[in-house]
Amino acid sequence: MKKSLREVIYRRKDCRACASGELDLIFALKPTPIGDAFVTEDRVGKEQPLYPIDLFMCRSCGLAQLLDVIDPDLLYGDYLYVTGSSFGLAEHFAAYARHVVTRCKLSPRSLVVDLGSNDGTLLRPFQGLEMKVLGVEPASHIAAEATRTGVLTYGEYFTPELAKRIVAEHGRAKAVTANNVFANIDELQPWAVGINELLAPDGVFIFESFYLADLVKNMVFDFIYHEHLTAFSVKPVRALFEKVGLQLIAIERVPTKGGSLRYFIQRLGGPLADDGSVTDFLAYEEKCRLYDKQTYVAFAAKIDRLKQSTREYLAKVKAAKKTVAAFGASITGTTLIYHFEIGDYIDFMVDDNPAKVGRFSPGLHIPVLASSALEEKRPECVVTLAWRYADHFISLHEEYVASGGKFVVPVPEFRVVTSETSR
Repeated sequence: MKKSLREVIYRRKDCRACASGELDLIFALKPTPIGDAFVTEDRVGKEQPLYPIDLFMCRSCGLAQLLDVIDPDLLYGDYLYVTGSSFGLAEHFAAYARHVVTRCKLSPRSLVVDLGSNDGTLLRPFQGLEMKVLGVEPASHIAAEATRTGVLTYGEYFTPELAKRIVAEHGRAKAVTANNVFANIDELQPWAVGINELLAPDGVFIFESFYLADLVKNMVFDFIYHEHLTAFSVKPVRALFEKVGLQLIAIERVPTKGGSLRYFIQRLGGPLADDGSVTDFLAYEEKCRLYDKQTYVAFAAKIDRLKQSTREYLAKVKAAKKTVAAFGASITGTTLIYHFEIGDYIDFMVDDNPAKVGRFSPGLHIPVLASSALEEKRPECVVTLAWRYADHFISLHEEYVASGGKFVVPVPEFRVVTSETSR
């Protein structure tokens, strides 16, 4: 039976890290459909509900978070994203596995458990380094495919109960990883309890997630969407794990997702030494006024200026009855299209993810074509929704630019790339 709107979304009234009710709205985006719900042709024309994307901050612990929570079965039941499809991530995770094995002093046959393991892209290099591996992935169809291709994966949500079952069946983990997935969890405290249950006495929990300070500094507003319930920063992460007896011991910067942090968490007396990085980041967050509401007033104003520039340019192109394409059939692209209110200007989208080509964008139902369509259809301009990859994508289509095509890059500074400007 189809669920009603009230049954698929609820608004929590407390902080998901510390349970405080002191929550301030710091940034409101335009509501969107589920960002990755690209539909097949038979569903074109059928309405897809819009859900709010309002970012709040806890006055007690500092956690930035969405309070409107969509039923995870709705988000992940027909999940299309696979890690291996993201540009550069496979290489990033291969280097990541080598680094974790070295820094966390893992021995051959140590158990590595990846939470939110998707298609196993991270666990495969751990296998190559002689580790035992196990994935946990709630998108059951992706979990089944990962298992079929050699990475044993539990197709269910991680809970303290599952942690106990893993320990009973496989032993405790020397390393537990959760990369770009911890931000997707509504109930953070049970996850912290489950990790505490799963770790060996000398085990380390490592997670990567986009960093709130970099989101603001680098204008990565489009990483705020329904799946990303939390935008982590150091102060609330440290407090969250201290409550279950774990210690945030070290932090590393990583370049993915517009600026991310890699957090290392262990028991007191674990294998990692305090390198001073946690103290340094806490001082940095105070210096850049990360927990000051006025920081987000200024941030929203910058986004509004970029929105105005983008809309004005595309309006002129459409007034001249020219065709506009967009690059990047992704969740972040959905956030950008809706928040900038540019859906009516875009005639088609291009992407090289075969799971997206032939489908239609969430809500607006803009057709998604392969990127070769740029040469075939010759649009007047291409809006780079996946703006973090703009330079790479433009370099792949130099002939299109040379023949008069234009790329509109809306963020972090509005610019138009033409044959003249690209020289």
